[in-house]
Amino acid sequence: MARDYYELLGVPKSADQQQIKSAFRRLAREYHPDVNKNHDAEEKFKEINEAYEVLSDEDKRARYDRFGHAGVSGNGGFSGTGAAGFGGFEEIFEEFFGGLGGMRSSRRRGPRPGSDRRVDVTISFEESVFGIEKEVEFERLEDCDTCGGTGAAPGTTPVRCTQCNGTGEVRQVQQTFLGPMVQVTTCPRCAGRGETISTPCQTCRGGGRLRKKAILAVTIPAGVREGLQIQIRSEGDAGDGTAPNGNLYVVVHVQEHEFFKRKDNDVILDININVAQAALGDKIVVPTVDGDVELVIPPGTQTGRVFRLRGKGVPRLRSDGSNSGRGDQLVYIQVEVPSKLTDNQRQLFEQLAETLGTDVSPQRNGKGFFDRVMDFFAGEQG
Repeated sequence: MARDYYELLGVPKSADQQQIKSAFRRLAREYHPDVNKNHDAEEKFKEINEAYEVLSDEDKRARYDRFGHAGVSGNGGFSGTGAAGFGGFEEIFEEFFGGLGGMRSSRRRGPRPGSDRRVDVTISFEESVFGIEKEVEFERLEDCDTCGGTGAAPGTTPVRCTQCNGTGEVRQVQQTFLGPMVQVTTCPRCAGRGETISTPCQTCRGGGRLRKKAILAVTIPAGVREGLQIQIRSEGDAGDGTAPNGNLYVVVHVQEHEFFKRKDNDVILDININVAQAALGDKIVVPTVDGDVELVIPPGTQTGRVFRLRGKGVPRLRSDGSNSGRGDQLVYIQVEVPSKLTDNQRQLFEQLAETLGTDVSPQRNGKGFFDRVMDFFAGEQG
């Protein structure tokens, strides 16, 4: 008597398709005759496949749930060709054999494309802002000048591989109870090239390529960031025969600047001013990536105040390498309190201290500390 399909797969009648598929894959691996050498493994494997072919098809499963084995006896049963069932078989066979003969096409390996290459380049902060053209030096595989990349000695040519007949692949057929199973592998004689060389080139020893030093001018766009990769197509290793070359990836590193820092597209600069400049105001000169500019410090400037210099930041780099405007430079003010005073400076601060007092209290409306400092120094000068 035929066993219950749900019992065969070890799933409940409420199981969804994913549970059914998972159970089938697990049992198929366990009982496949090429893996399990027990005398009854082949019979169990047939039963498992029969159960999966029915339960993985919604229409067959509905008939089975209603009428049992009689509902699928004319259409179900293990055939190995059902659309739903075969999808599961093919996945399992792909794991075991690398493909099911006659049912899955395989691509010729052919000439191998060249490998990608990477080179690192370091630029200054200013160069990252404005962009620059740099020469990079690296090694790559290039076609042999003697044989032109064929690998054959001058005056000779490669010949079609007799083992794979020029396909670069060899096929091994295994007979199973399900029919012929075909395993496709790279041809060991020609290593997938489809050709063999009877008289190798003496310069490259039949390889067709040699490692050489290359120097390339690379345009680094304005606004690049640390770690940006610039792809230069076809400047990597030469491909095998007619295969395409690999690509070159230039990784950009930006040196830290003595004063400037970057935040997004803005340049950050911290500036120290003394208490007199903060209290009375001043005109100071600050550096930018475009050169020195004059900045007006208004009277009463506090620590932490930020001044924005429009358009003095980093160009906004688009994905296509073009630029769209520039950020700003943000100047952060730090009021520096002197740690050492001359006798004259100490005397002036002591006079100031007498007018300011020593009480500490929350600030009220009216003149604050720097307002009074400004008044004091204004009185001294007046």
